Amino acid sequence: MTPKMRWKVLLVLVVVILAAWRASYTFRFLSMSEEDLAALSTDQVEQLEANAIRLGLDLQGGMHMVLEVDKEGLSADEAKDVMARAQEVITNRIDQFGVAEPSIQVEGEDRIIVQLPGLQDEQRAKRLIGRTALLEFMPVAVMEETDIVLRAIDRAISEQMLASGEISMESDTGLPLSETERLERERPFSVRLRFPGELPFMAESDVAWAKTKLAGLDLAEVLPTYPDDPGKPRYRLAWHADTRVLSDDGEDYRGFYVLEDEPVMLGSSVISADVRPGLDQDYPNAPGISLRLSRQGGRTFADYTGRNIGNYVTLVLDDVVQSAAVIKSRIPAGTPASLTGNFTDEEASDIAIVLRAGRLPAPMTVIEERTVGPSLGRDSINLGVRAMLIGFLLVVLFMLIYYKAAGAIAVAALVVNVLLIIALMSSLPVDPRPALTLPGLAGIILTIGMAVDANVLIFERIREELRNQKTIRAAIRDGYERAFLTIMDANVTTLIAAGVLLYFGTGTIKGFGVTLSLGIIASMFTAIVATRVVFDLITSHWNVKHLSI
Repeated sequence: MTPKMRWKVLLVLVVVILAAWRASYTFRFLSMSEEDLAALSTDQVEQLEANAIRLGLDLQGGMHMVLEVDKEGLSADEAKDVMARAQEVITNRIDQFGVAEPSIQVEGEDRIIVQLPGLQDEQRAKRLIGRTALLEFMPVAVMEETDIVLRAIDRAISEQMLASGEISMESDTGLPLSETERLERERPFSVRLRFPGELPFMAESDVAWAKTKLAGLDLAEVLPTYPDDPGKPRYRLAWHADTRVLSDDGEDYRGFYVLEDEPVMLGSSVISADVRPGLDQDYPNAPGISLRLSRQGGRTFADYTGRNIGNYVTLVLDDVVQSAAVIKSRIPAGTPASLTGNFTDEEASDIAIVLRAGRLPAPMTVIEERTVGPSLGRDSINLGVRAMLIGFLLVVLFMLIYYKAAGAIAVAALVVNVLLIIALMSSLPVDPRPALTLPGLAGIILTIGMAVDANVLIFERIREELRNQKTIRAAIRDGYERAFLTIMDANVTTLIAAGVLLYFGTGTIKGFGVTLSLGIIASMFTAIVATRVVFDLITSHWNVKHLSI
C-alpha cells in the first residue's frame, strides 16, 4: 500500500468512526422511553441532549403562536422600527425563559411568529411574551388630594346609579333616610373603604363591584385635571396586586391608590433585576425582586425621596401596584430598590425576566395559537423513520440486483452518508444548532436518492470503460474521473438551491435546506472518496479478474 493510499484509508476510517460515535448519541436519545430517561441522572440526560440532534416543534411537540403588534398610537419614528424592537425583546425574554431552539421571526408588517419546541408550560410562556412590563415609580397623592378625588368618584358613581334606578334618594318606607343610608347613596364608593393607616383598602368582596363602576366612568371628566391642560387628569387610580387581612374577621382587603399622574421615573432606569428572598417583612418567605438603578435613575430617586419624606411612593407594574412604602429618609444613589409582594417563585422569576429584557414597544395580541403534543411529534418521527427505511430498502434492492458487488459497496456508502448527516447536524459549531424538522426528514430521504445517483453515474462510466477493453484498475480510475464533473455540476446546482432556501426560508423550509445541503456534502464524500478507496483497496490487494458491476 502506497503512503498516499494509506492516508486515504486513514481519512475514511476516521470520518466513519467519528460519524458513528456522534450519531450514536442521537440514536440512543431518540430510542429511550420516558422511564429510561427518568432513570438517568440530570448530568447524563443533559449530555445526551447536548450531543444529540435537536428536534423541531413538529417532532418533539411545543407551541406555535402568531402575535399581532398594535401600532396604533405610535409616531412615525416609533412605528418605523417597532417590529425589530419587539422581536428583540421577545427573543431576550424567551432566551432567559430557557426554551431550546426557539424561533422568533417577523412576518409581514405587523406579525411575529413564535415557535417554542418542547415547551411544557404554555400559559406561562404566553404571559411572559405578551406582558408589556411597564414599570413606573409613582407617587401617591397626599391625603387632602386623595379625599378630593374620592369625593369626585362618589359623586359620579352616585349620579350613575341614580340615573339607572339602582338607588333612590328616598327610602322605601317614606321615612327620612338614616345617616348610614344617606352615606351609601351619596358616597357609594368611599363608604366601602377602610383606612387602617393613611392608605385606603376595600374588602375583596366589593372590589369587583368597584372596578365595574369605575370602568363605567369617563375618568377624564371625573378626576381633577391640570389647569393648563383641562383634558388631562392629574391623578391615576390603581389597585394593589395582593390582598391582606386587616382585622380579626379574616376578610381579605385590597389596597386602592390615588396616584399622581407623572411618575418619578420609569423602568428604563432599572439596569438589573434579580430574584431574592426576604425583601418584604409582610411576606418573609416570598421571593422579591431587587432592582439596581442606573446612575441617573439613582440620582433622580435620591433627589425625589429627599424632597418627599413622609409621603408614599409605589412601584407600579403594568398599571398594578406591586409595592408601596412611606419615604422615611432620603435614599442615596446606588441603593437598590425592591419590588415585593406575595409572589411565587415562578411569578418573581417571570417579572425579573421581563424587566431585564425590556419593555415591549407596543401592545401585542395572540391571533393564532397551536400546540403540538409530544405524542403527535413521536408519531411524526416514527412515520418519517419508516418512510426513510422503506426508501432505503428499495434503493438497496435495486443496487444489489443491478450492480451486484459494486452495489453492496454503494449501499455501505449510503449507511455512512446517513450517519454523516446526523453527526453533522448534532455537531455544527453554531448557536443555536439547527433543529431536525419533518421537512428535514424529507431532506434526508431525498439525499439518499441523490447519493445513489452519484454512484450510478460512476458505475455506468466504469462499465463503459470495461467495454472498451480497459483493465479493471484503469476502468475504475477513468470512470471516477470522467463522472466527477457531472456529479459536481449536479450537486453544486442543488447546493445553490439549498442556499437560497437557507437564506430566504423560514422555519421548516430552512430545516429542509439544512438537511439537503448537509446531505449533498456527505454524499459527495461517500460517493467520490469513500467508495473509490474501497475499490482501490480491492484491486491493489487482490488479483481481481472480474469486477462484479
